[in-house]
Amino acid sequence: MKYEHLSGVPDFRATEYLPRRSDYALCIPIINEGDRIKRELDRAQRAGIDKIVDVIICDGGSTDGSTEDDLLSAAGVNTLLVKIGAGKQGAQLRMGLWWALQRGYRGVITIDGNDKDSIESIPLFIEKLREGYDFIQGSRFLKGGEAVNTPPIRYGAVRLLHAPVISLTAGQWFTDTTNAFRAYSRRYLEHPEVQPFRDVFQAYELLAYLSVRATQLGMKACEVPVRRIYPPKGKTPTKISFFKGNSDLLRTLFKNLFGAYRP
Repeated sequence: MKYEHLSGVPDFRATEYLPRRSDYALCIPIINEGDRIKRELDRAQRAGIDKIVDVIICDGGSTDGSTEDDLLSAAGVNTLLVKIGAGKQGAQLRMGLWWALQRGYRGVITIDGNDKDSIESIPLFIEKLREGYDFIQGSRFLKGGEAVNTPPIRYGAVRLLHAPVISLTAGQWFTDTTNAFRAYSRRYLEHPEVQPFRDVFQAYELLAYLSVRATQLGMKACEVPVRRIYPPKGKTPTKISFFKGNSDLLRTLFKNLFGAYRP
């Protein structure tokens, strides 16, 4: 089914393999992840994750064959959303979050689709959502977390720049603020002073904004330990170009600090 002209949501197509079966949705934004998303979904099935959350693939327009219906349905995916409107990661997330709210989920968990993160850690996020937390950030730097083969420049950027600035903006200390493995309560996403469905969130702005807005509004936030494993050698799985991508991230970080994304 095609969805068009929704306020603050890119046009997209939805293919539902299953009805809603859980109180929680797992949104996985991807674009041309190939075997990485296949391995991640296989790990999720082996851990029984598809039995406790509804897996929603939020595709940015993959052309590598990784989103074929038979592959996804066999892998335990509940729904495939394919963005056909403008925007990058932020637009894919808005698409997924809108779908999750329309379907009535109590909370939404997000994770990258490049097989770096411990999808087996999903129960930790559900536990915190059930305890009443509104924003739960996955952290490889907490006790019990693991950061494996993290490129030194990324490690330094997170620990020395990104985490301190996000923590200052949020008014609460967070340790792993570039990590897209996190969860949001329905209450948080629907709060009238949050308003995530705006076209200003095209790329990485939405992740930065949702990292800080909960605590700014007096909502409960915490971190849970997760694992992130980078390949020991070869190209690092990322959609961020070194120069333009990182300069855009830096600009977003400081715009967020000065309240540019508040409604």
